[in-house]
Formats: sequence, structure tokens, C-alpha cells
Amino acid sequence: MSGGHYLSALFEPRSVAVVGASESAGKVGALVLDNLLAGGYRGELFAVNPKYTRVRGLACVPSVEHLGRPVDLAVIATPATTVPGIVAQCGRAAIPAAVVITAGFSESGAAGAALEKTMLENARRYRVRLLGPNCVGLMRAPLGLNATFARGQALPGSLALVSQSGAVCTAMLDWATPNGLGFSSVVSLGGSSDLDFGEVIDYLAADANTEHILLYIEGVRDGRRLVSALRAAARTKPVILMKVGRHPAGSRAAVSHTGAIVGNDDIFDAVVRRTGVIRVGTIAELVLAAQALASRVRPAGDRLAIVTNGGGPGVMAADRAADLGIPLASLAPATIARLQQALPSNWSHGNPVDLIGDADARRYREAVGACLDDEGVDGVIAILTPQAMTDAGEAAGAVAEAARASPKPVLACWMGQASVAAARTQLRGAGLPVFEVPEMAVDAFAHLAAFHRNQLALRQAPGPRAAVEPADLDGARALIRRVLGEGRRILSATESKAFLAAFHIPVAHSVLVGSAEEAVHAACVVRYPVAMKIDSPDITHKSDVGGVRLWLADAPAVRVAYAQMMAAVRLQRPGARIHGVSIEPMIFPPHGRELMAGIVTDPTFGPAITFGAGGIAIEVLKDRAVALPPLDTMLVDHMIRGTRVAAMLGGFRNLPPVHRAALDDVLLRISEIACEMAEVEELDVNPLMADEHGVVAVDARVVLREVAPHRVPYSHLAVRPYPASLESRVRLRDGSEARVRPIRPEDARLERDFIAALSTETMRRRFMGTIRALDAATLARFTQIDYDREMALVALPIGGEREEAVAVCRYFTVPDGASCEFAIVVADAWQGRGLGRIMMSRLVAIARAQGRAAMIGIVDAANGAMLKLCAELGFSIERDPDDGLMRRVSLDLAAAPAPGASRRG
Repeated sequence: MSGGHYLSALFEPRSVAVVGASESAGKVGALVLDNLLAGGYRGELFAVNPKYTRVRGLACVPSVEHLGRPVDLAVIATPATTVPGIVAQCGRAAIPAAVVITAGFSESGAAGAALEKTMLENARRYRVRLLGPNCVGLMRAPLGLNATFARGQALPGSLALVSQSGAVCTAMLDWATPNGLGFSSVVSLGGSSDLDFGEVIDYLAADANTEHILLYIEGVRDGRRLVSALRAAARTKPVILMKVGRHPAGSRAAVSHTGAIVGNDDIFDAVVRRTGVIRVGTIAELVLAAQALASRVRPAGDRLAIVTNGGGPGVMAADRAADLGIPLASLAPATIARLQQALPSNWSHGNPVDLIGDADARRYREAVGACLDDEGVDGVIAILTPQAMTDAGEAAGAVAEAARASPKPVLACWMGQASVAAARTQLRGAGLPVFEVPEMAVDAFAHLAAFHRNQLALRQAPGPRAAVEPADLDGARALIRRVLGEGRRILSATESKAFLAAFHIPVAHSVLVGSAEEAVHAACVVRYPVAMKIDSPDITHKSDVGGVRLWLADAPAVRVAYAQMMAAVRLQRPGARIHGVSIEPMIFPPHGRELMAGIVTDPTFGPAITFGAGGIAIEVLKDRAVALPPLDTMLVDHMIRGTRVAAMLGGFRNLPPVHRAALDDVLLRISEIACEMAEVEELDVNPLMADEHGVVAVDARVVLREVAPHRVPYSHLAVRPYPASLESRVRLRDGSEARVRPIRPEDARLERDFIAALSTETMRRRFMGTIRALDAATLARFTQIDYDREMALVALPIGGEREEAVAVCRYFTVPDGASCEFAIVVADAWQGRGLGRIMMSRLVAIARAQGRAAMIGIVDAANGAMLKLCAELGFSIERDPDDGLMRRVSLDLAAAPAPGASRRG
């Protein structure tokens, strides 16, 4: 098996050397050493400073090269000019990790940037991983490791905090301790010259001590790595992040502070939705969301019921729910009838459920229980205000009792202070989140609902192409090559529409002309009334320069419009290149809605799909939703519903609803363009007219960019699409056929049934034991995979009575970050037909194409058939040093394939 995680030296060090350790109070090196001693670090501790022979009772050596033995971690707190050399010394002393607390690098200007460059070059030459520079340091509470200069110690707990801001780390620690909040890890990234969010999140996702991950982000360098890490982590534990720089002034501040690129904020929101994590706006919300998710109860929706003994607090909660877009549940008639029996006649008869001021514990139990049993309710907030007739403790016990009987979340708001303090403690002891005011409780429920919604988006695995008529990809690529070959980056109006048509997006027919007479002739062909638009690669907003004329009804109007347009454009944009004008039919259906759809490219996260209200007021209305490609119908629906114009797409007054299937198809096609055409930097379809009959792109603009000719497919995307190109049909030795394809999230049932049907012997060989059922978390981990970092292939027989899995093989990246470990199991009835060879050959080819360095696996020594197959595929076979009954097989993926490795069985 693979060894420990490659970041274990940083997060689980058995020994630490403090470089710059000092006896001088107030020095960073002294504070770090004091914290390590005070925290009770359970490992060996060394001091390094040429000025001392002893520091804080420890022997002190002049450099790490004088330690006489390698240590796991160096914490560097010396002047910036000394750090590059010290990092090189660490490398020569075989120290694999270092925390650079020192400031004065890229954040300080050109000289600091040069120092940082040298430091990083030395780290890479000697394979030393760096945290920092300009950071507070690192805490690992389970080890008693406090390698920071923050004052005080963190309580041990299950939260991990990763922050680019040291000030946020110290503020959170200062707030958390008196409030009883404990941490497994506190990681201050600082300048992130080496280790960034992606790798740290990957480690914490696998860390058994961490149950929740909190992130404070100012800027992101490697967007795709972050997205991949967030998606992997969010499948197993809640991730909550705060991202600053939402507005231009804040963005500038963030750049100056971290030297990182801050992406467009609505694109970052799209990242959050697609990765299954939760975004909050303040530090208080960061803690609030963590408290809500710590209950481990997850809603299946966002429909909220409010139970209260005071009408005012119930209204407060309802108002806050409306502010956040959380719908109050409509109680079912059966629920109303049940409440009628349990409550006095003057109860509110609706939601919020007002129990009246003299409510006792029985009313709370009955009301909360009735709401939880209602299929139209996804969660309950129980509110108590101190009343003479209500015992806060008894009511707390009643709510906890009702909550235990339901899988739905219950949040409590016990208002007041002294008279309810004991009851709050009682509720926390029962595992319920407790809040002091109704608005905080609603905010917490909103975070739970967002977690559920984003988890649904995380489970979507769309392919790169719309599941309808194939696009003319060759024609579209030929057009792009021609335009780029001519030294142009912007397609003309005619070319843009031809490009859209290649993807079966309906477009308004247009004719490009170069004179008034040609315009009249084209108008006769197109049929009056017509629209005239300037065609120039240098003019984006045609209306702003007089480049649009509408409702031209006859030949004289066309001639006059042509002359006026040319004069206006030449006056306002004298240097613009003008190809001519396009003549188009006037498309303004009586029931039409003007929409906008397109692609924008973020420098950090790549292309994103946009949708919203269109027309000339688009900049004023600013009504747009943003989503990361690839999209499927569910993601498209979520995207549309995230706009204000969505309310106008249904039927209202005398307008019929728009043709939603046609609109959905256009957005799926634009997603396909974003996936397949990396050269498209911007695409703007505005207006996109939609009515009850369909949609049509009236105007379009496409901006291109150069891309590397031999890039990895889909490497420009933040989310890798479902690899549909890997699907195939195979014939086995006995003539039977199977379909082999990558696994999908919806394959959980197939995986569960497949494992349950395996024989005891097959189970023993695959799982080194007998497992008859996989829990939901394991099924999710097996089927909701990130195709960027792992792969799983499933084989499904063709012609069977029902769809079933008969073989599964997979690889996942091991902790060294470069190699992968494989596993394969074939159903008993399908063994001996050559299916295993086919599956393994394909898995090896995929891993090789993905740039994995090696593939390894552990095989039972008694499994002769598997060992024989591995040998034929070129694997080397060795006795496992940890278990003589097992064999370790490994394949160098950089080497040429073994003869016969791709043979079919």
C-alpha cells in the first residue's frame, strides 16, 4: 500500500525545529517556541539560532544542518533576507516541510518578490513544501502543536480553519475559546507561495480529526485545483467559506494584500454552488453555519415551519425567511386538523404556528411533532420567549424529544438570558443548534438549505455535449481556425450566427451588404420590415454609436438609414473597421421576451455560462445568473430560476408561457460551446427572443483567443465534464456483449446491488473481508467521483432484463499526488470471459493519458488469475512487506505499454 500522506510532515510532525528561536520577549521566534511548549506538543522540539546555545531550556544549534538528525518540520521566524538560504539548508538536512512566518516577500514590492522567487526555487530544488510566507503559522490541536505566534491555545475540536488572513485566524481563536468552539487545525496560508487552498483542503478532507472545514479566502491562484479539492471534500464533510473582495474596492484591497487574482464575484458564487459548499458573508455567519451543520441533520429542501409562543418573534422569523428567499411551508390539512386537536382555539391556524403565550411543554411537543410529520415541511424552528406560564426547561425537553423522532432538522431559539440559560445548555446537549434571536435561527436554517441545494448540484455529472442532435464541431472549428489564421479575434455578425447555427441554435437570417443598393436588394429578399445593424469587429455596443436601425418598412427608409448609419458611425468611431451592414428581418413577436445568454471567461475559473434579461437595458438591469459548465437540465433550471426575468417566462396576463424546452436547449448548447470550444473567450447572444413557439438568436458576438494546440481536453474548465468519449461497447470471449462506461452519481443503486450479489470468495479477494452492504457515504464516495483526479469504469450487460453492473474497476490518486492505486472486481458469473482484461487495459490507458506516474495495487497471493493478468499487462509483482499473504503490483505508466497489454479477451 502507499505510505502516509505527502503532507504528513507538516500536519503530523514527530519533530519540530524553530529557526529563529529567541529568549527575547516579543520576538516572533520566542512566541512560537513558547506556544509550542505551552501547548504540550507531543513530539521532539529543537531550537535553532546562532546567537544562543540554549533557549527556554532547550539546547540551541546554529543551523538546521547542525541538528545531527532530520526533523519533520521547520518553523522559520528570521529576517526575510535569510529565509531563502535557510530553506536550502532545510533541504540539505532532509527536512521535508517548513512554515515560513516571516513577512517581507511579494506583498512588500519588487525586492520581496525576488526573495520569494529564490525561496521557492530552493524549496522545489530540495523538495521542501512551504506554508506561508507572511503567515501566523499552524495549529494541530490533537498533537498539542501550536506553531504560531498567536496568543493563547485553541481548544481541541472538529473544526478546521484555513485562512489567507492571519488576523482572521487570531480573531477567530480569540472568539472561539470563551465560546467553547474547538479546532482540529488552524492553518494560516499567508502568501501561499507554495501550498495553497487546494492541497490543504485535500489533506483535511481525509483527516479523521476534522468534521467541518472553514475557509477564509481573499484570492485564488489555481482555480481548477481549488474546485477539484472543494468538490472532493464536500462529498464527505461540510465546507463553509467566506470570500471577500465582492466589490471593486474590496477586490483591489484583496489583491494588494495577497498578490492573488480576485475573480468576478458572481462567478465565484457559481463555483460555490457547483462544489457543494456553503458561502457566508461575515465571520459571524461562518461560525453560525458551522454550528448549524454540526447538528449533522440535513434537510431535503427549504420549506420552513415556525413554532412559537409569541406572535412577534414568529413574524420576525417569517420576515427574515422572506428576505433570504426561504419559503414558509404550507401546512397540510391533516396537519392543521392535528394542531386543532392539540392547541387552544385561538392559535394562529397557520404557519408560523403561534402556540399562544401560556404554551406548555405538551403544546411544543405536539406542534413540533406535527410539523415534522408533514411531508411539505423540510425543517422547523422552535421559538420560546420567557413567559410566566411556560417552563423553558420542560419546553426544551419536549422539543428535543420531538426532534429525536424525525430525520428533519430542528433549530431552537430560546430568547432572553438568565431564565433560559439552563434550557439552552439542555438543547445543546441534545444536539440541537440554539440561537438567541429568531433572525439568527433563520439564517442558520438558510445555510442548511443552501447546503442541500448545493449538494444536489455537486451530484450532477453532465457530459460536455447536449444530449440532442450532434453539433457540427468540425465546421465550427474550421471557422475558428480561419478567423484566427487571418489574425482576427472577433467574428463578424454573419460569422457569429453561422457559428451558433453549427450548434443548432436558431438564428435570425441576415445578409451582409456593403452599399445602400445592396441593402435594398437584401431587404427585399429578407422581407420588410427589416433591421439594419453595423458590422464591425471594433464596435461592441452598436446602439451607442448609431449602429442600429429598426422597423425599416420600405426601400427609401433603407437608403436613408444606410447613409445616416455610416455617417454616425464614422463620426463617433472614425478608426473602426467596418465590414458593412447586416440586413435582418424584424423579429419582435407579440408575446416575445428579450433575454440574454452567453459565455464569459474568468482568469481563475475559466468559462462560465450567463443568462438573464436582455435588450439594450442589460447593463442597467444587471439581471443575470452565472453557472459553471457543463450544464444539464437540472442545473439549467436552477440557473433560470436564479434570475428576476424567470418570473416573466411563465404565463401571465394575456401572455402564454415561453417554450421552456427550446430555451433550455439553447443554454445546453451554449454549455456545449463552452466545453468543446476552448478558443471562445466571450459569447454574447443578445437579444435572445423567446415566446410560446421557441427561441431565436437575434444578435450575437463571439470573441476568440489562442489556445495551446496540444492541451489536455477540457483543461480550460473548472469542472471536468462526464467523459462520455470513454463509453464503448465490447464483445467478450463467449460472444456476450457489455457496455463499459465511466461511473455516474446515479449508479449508487447499481453499485449497492453489485456488491451485495458477490460471493464470499470474491468479496474476500476484493475487500480483504466480507462486506455485505455499503453505507450511503461509501456509495456516494464510490459513485460521485471527480473525473479530474480519479476514474471508475462500470460494465453493464447488453440485452439483459434489467440494468445491472457486472464489473467495476477504478483508480484513485494516492497521497504522493502523482501515482494512483487501482481496484477491480468482476461478478462471479462474468469471470473468465475476458472482461477483467478489457476493463484493466482501459483503466491503465486512461491513467496514462491523465499523466499519472505509476499505478499500484494490492492483490491476494491466492488470486492467481489476477496476478497473471497484471503480469501480462506489464505490472511488476513483489511480496507485500507488511503482509506476506498479499502481493504489491506496480506499473510505470511513463514506460511503453507491455506487449499484448491492449489485447482483448
